[in-house]
Amino acid sequence: MRKVLLASVASMSALLAAGGAANAQPVQPVAPATIVVHMNGYFQFGLDDVHSSYNTVTTAGSTAKLNPITTNGEFRLYPSFDAMTVNGIEYGAKVETRVTFSDANKGVSSSSTNSTGSLYVRRAYGYVGTENYGWVRYGQTDGAFTLLQTGVIEQFGDGAQFASTDSTSLYVVPTKAIPGEFIYADQGALYTTDKVVLISPSIEESYLGGKFSAMASYEPNSNGLKEGYATCSVAGATCASISSIGSGYTSTNAKERQNTFDVAGQYALKAYGFNSKLSVGFLDGQPIRYSANHNVAYNPAFNLNTLQVMQVGAQTTYKGLFLDGDAITVGANMKWGQTLDGYSPKVVGTRNALSYIVGGNYVVGPYVVGASFWAGQTAGNYVPGAKEASTLSEYGASVGGNYVVGKDMSLYAQYMYGHSHQPGNTNFLNKNNSQMQLVSVGSTLKW
Repeated sequence: MRKVLLASVASMSALLAAGGAANAQPVQPVAPATIVVHMNGYFQFGLDDVHSSYNTVTTAGSTAKLNPITTNGEFRLYPSFDAMTVNGIEYGAKVETRVTFSDANKGVSSSSTNSTGSLYVRRAYGYVGTENYGWVRYGQTDGAFTLLQTGVIEQFGDGAQFASTDSTSLYVVPTKAIPGEFIYADQGALYTTDKVVLISPSIEESYLGGKFSAMASYEPNSNGLKEGYATCSVAGATCASISSIGSGYTSTNAKERQNTFDVAGQYALKAYGFNSKLSVGFLDGQPIRYSANHNVAYNPAFNLNTLQVMQVGAQTTYKGLFLDGDAITVGANMKWGQTLDGYSPKVVGTRNALSYIVGGNYVVGPYVVGASFWAGQTAGNYVPGAKEASTLSEYGASVGGNYVVGKDMSLYAQYMYGHSHQPGNTNFLNKNNSQMQLVSVGSTLKW
């Protein structure tokens, strides 16, 4: 029975890792002088009951309503290869593709503007290195701040909860009803950009027997592969490497960044039955500077601070708490600094951001239950002199469970509630609040 329980715990952990979740170990070991090609995949489908402030909207006397019952679904492919030279140097490449979003239609269309069958590249990177000396990762991939995030427990339910577009059930909620956040570092705003990442080997310390690891990464601009080169005949707002602009500055430029550095370190210790981790991280990036003349057509909303975010997190797993072979994991993480939701630079003269999350899961045999709660405050829609309140307060709660049918398949059920509050915020229907709740049941398959 113990072997069955332990095997279920291991398969549950692997199966519920978010479909695009960051993985600090970039290689799958292979024998020297060999190359192994992989074609892994991910499919999730669910039935949802959605309620929000935006399910019914009246505009100019015309009312539109959403059917609260809908479906979520996602399909991803992970082509990759891992190789090793005869002298032990490991290298390879990994790609993650996903199904594109599209407008509503009568099923799948062959039209390029309406098709639900198109795939796009979400992550794509190469790596080279060894276990003893560390690795270099390069491409459109996760940075240090994401890879060593600790204490954000997502391994229950759909495996992602409020983690931005990585949640395959959350996207069925009207976007204006979804609370923004920056507590999840495993979001596309950080990992869908080109960067170089240095990953250290684990260094053992003899006093307690723990291990230290560290990472650092550099991102020249917030664009992915080939992004920002389609219409860049001269320096302008649509160029990937734009660093400053005047009258052509847009709200999109205000969300971009340049010359971003992030560093993170983690200490891991196994002692007295606990498998514990503690990490810290720091991210620093420059905004795209607004160079318009202050006396002519100047917009104070484009006068931005340097993007600076810090984090600290801890988590621990204990096996055999109630039954021989069960496992309980609890964790917490806090982030704060000069940022808005989605890791966008904030306006000069507005408040700094603060957010935290607590959560955990319990696994026994083929069953898992988990829950998390996060809350955060940012400047939101406020700029100095505006009518909005100076603080946007948001929070979200998730509760979920799973049944592991096999090592490649899990059934899930999940409830999520989110709320946003900022008096005078014109993005809200009533200019004060927005809320959402979602019940979802479905299945996840990974191979």
